[in-house]
Amino acid sequence: MSPRLAVYAGTFDPPTTGHTWMIERGAELFEKLVVAIGVNPGKKPLFDVPSRLEMLRAATRGKPSISVASYENLYLIDYAKQIGATHILRGIRGETDYEYERAMRNINGDLAPGITTVFLMPPREIAEVSSSLVKSLIGPAGWPDVVKKYLSPEVHARLVATVRA
Repeated sequence: MSPRLAVYAGTFDPPTTGHTWMIERGAELFEKLVVAIGVNPGKKPLFDVPSRLEMLRAATRGKPSISVASYENLYLIDYAKQIGATHILRGIRGETDYEYERAMRNINGDLAPGITTVFLMPPREIAEVSSSLVKSLIGPAGWPDVVKKYLSPEVHARLVATVRA
């Protein structure tokens, strides 16, 4: 029997403690987990894809069941099929995420009925954490200290260096 392979996809710009929590839970649930950066041409990321791949690889170092990759010009469901995934892992932080993710799960189920979507809800202390939230906090005096608790030390250092450059 082939191993249960899940894909957890996002822009990860930057990777947050919420993403790390999802990755750790995904690694507990599945034999193999691919953390995949989906390249969205409609978004203007703060970090380029190689930098985000590097940050995610640093966050998953020493975890052989996790690999990090990127894909573009594909729907997530098609990428999942391409890599032989049996599951898609998604996070739900609140009602807005639920409505969007429910619709996507239904569409993905139509396109690939053999791939199951699994939803996880993060604990309360990180339920509001997102890359968009972190980026929205950049700017005012003291912002590096404010965003620090939402990022790993390596990602925090890169973010501060990138913004100040």
